[in-house]
Amino acid sequence: MMALPGTSSQGADLGATLRSLRGMVAGADATPALSEGNGLGFGLPALDRMLGGGLARAALHEIAPAAVNHLGAAAGFTLALAARAEEPGKEMLWIQSDFAAIEAGDPYGPGLACLGLAAERLVFLRVPRAIDALWAMEEALRCRAMAAVFAELTEDGAVADLTATRRLTLAAREGGGLGLLLRHRTPPQPSAAMTRWEVSSVPGAGDRFGGLGRTAFALSLLKNRRGPLGRWTLAWDHHERAFVSAALSLGVAAPARDRSYRTLVARRALPG
Repeated sequence: MMALPGTSSQGADLGATLRSLRGMVAGADATPALSEGNGLGFGLPALDRMLGGGLARAALHEIAPAAVNHLGAAAGFTLALAARAEEPGKEMLWIQSDFAAIEAGDPYGPGLACLGLAAERLVFLRVPRAIDALWAMEEALRCRAMAAVFAELTEDGAVADLTATRRLTLAAREGGGLGLLLRHRTPPQPSAAMTRWEVSSVPGAGDRFGGLGRTAFALSLLKNRRGPLGRWTLAWDHHERAFVSAALSLGVAAPARDRSYRTLVARRALPG
């Protein structure tokens, strides 16, 4: 059979394009080496070692609450990471869909200051749909003027599937900033994120005057492409903008004085 003019060259171009796309996908799935000073350390040696030197910059990370009522804790943990990721001369961007704002509300300026995050360094962007939030996040992550980019998604976060998170990973690697995807619920589908965290609130120790103390988080590392998984209880020191260990020593409740009476009643209630 005689080949049509230009067929072989078109086939070669198509083959080169496919090889290039496979290389990009493989690069998104590969775990990049942690360069010196690239990790966003938690300040806790054991946790930082498990993360290969800290939370990787130029990468995508996912954060979700352990339950719906822990969404505030997940958002607080995300903002604490933003405070640690702050760099001189660089900005940070928070992207929120309309429905996410209706469901969870807007960030509160004085509350950001109490967390140690300067509100004037944080740019807010409101978009109508989740897919718009992902597009804006991808474009912002490519910008080297951004220290960190966050996107908040509700249950419509299913659009942030494996393909979408691969694109975000490549964009973060290109721009060098920290990408954080705050989901209102832990998604069942896989993603290309470097880590996935599940956050819940825990009681924090009070201050010396009997008032509210440091904000505490219970963290579960569900995915870690650089090492093992684990669970930690950390507190956030907004003055130092650092995490500290918050392993609480809780007293055991004293046995009830009427236990013998309850045992007797239970025995009488048993058949036979």
